Amino acid sequence: SKKQAKVSIQPQKKASEISVNDENKAPLPQPIDASVDYVASEDLKPFQDPESNIQSLVEGLDSKDWVKVCQSLNDARRFSLYHPGLLLPVLEKVMLVVEKSMKNPRSALCKTSIMAASDIFNAYGEKLLDSTDSSAFDQLLLQLLLKASQDKKFVCEEADKSLTAMVNSIAALPLLQKLRGFVNHGNLRVRAKAAVSISNSVYKMGSEEIKEFGSVTLLQMASDLLNDRLPEAREAARSIVLSVYEAFTDNEKLDTEEDWQSFCQSNLSTIQAQLMIKVVSSQ
Repeated sequence: SKKQAKVSIQPQKKASEISVNDENKAPLPQPIDASVDYVASEDLKPFQDPESNIQSLVEGLDSKDWVKVCQSLNDARRFSLYHPGLLLPVLEKVMLVVEKSMKNPRSALCKTSIMAASDIFNAYGEKLLDSTDSSAFDQLLLQLLLKASQDKKFVCEEADKSLTAMVNSIAALPLLQKLRGFVNHGNLRVRAKAAVSISNSVYKMGSEEIKEFGSVTLLQMASDLLNDRLPEAREAARSIVLSVYEAFTDNEKLDTEEDWQSFCQSNLSTIQAQLMIKVVSSQ
C-alpha cells in the first residue's frame, strides 16, 4: 500500500535567463525527480527510541526542504499512533505545520499533511480541542473543507476521509460548535462539505444530545441548506431534519406529525416551518 509520487522540482529561473535565449549558454538542468512515499497508517511503524526522535521531529517540521517536511509529517503520524503522550506537548506546533502544508501547492506535501490530520484525529479525538489553541483547530478544519472541495481527485478524496475520521473520533457536541459557522461560508462547496460532516455528527447523536445542542438551532441550520445550490448540501440538510424529527418523536409519545407541525410553527419562521414539515411528510 505504498504509493510513490513523482514530483518535479523546477529550478528557479533568473529574470535574465527568461528574457534572453542565448544559444551559447549551457542548457538549464532538467527537473529533478523527488520521491515521496504515501504510507498507509497501518504500515507506519513505532520508533525504537521515541524520546530521542521527538526533538529531531520538531526540527524537521521547520525545514525549508519540503521533502524533509513530508518525512517529518510521516514521523508525526508514527508518534500519534504509537507514542501519543510524547507528541502531546508539541501537538499544537504539529497542527500548525499540518495546516500550513495543506496550503502548499505541492500535491505530495498537501496529501501527506491530510493523512497526518486523519491519524491525529484518530489518536487524540476531542483531546485535540482541549490541548490546542482553538484557532489552530479552526484553521485546520477550514483547510480540510477547502481541500475536500478541490478538483484534484486524489486530494479531495483524502480530505473526505480525514473529515470522516474527525466526525468518528470527536464527540458530536463540541464538533458541531466548530462546524456550525461553515454553513454560511461563501464557497458553496465548503458549505456542502460542512453540511455532510454536520449531518454525520447529528446522525451519531442520541435524542438527549440533540436536545442539549438545540433542536431549533439544528433546524435553522438545515433550513438554510435545504435551498442550497449543491445537491450534497440539500441531502445533508434533509438528513439533519430527519435526525431531529426522530429525536423529537423518540421522547414524546405524541400524535407525531401534528405535534411536529406545531413544534416547527412555534419555533421557526413560517417558511422554515413549512420546509421542515415537508421534509418529514415526504420521507
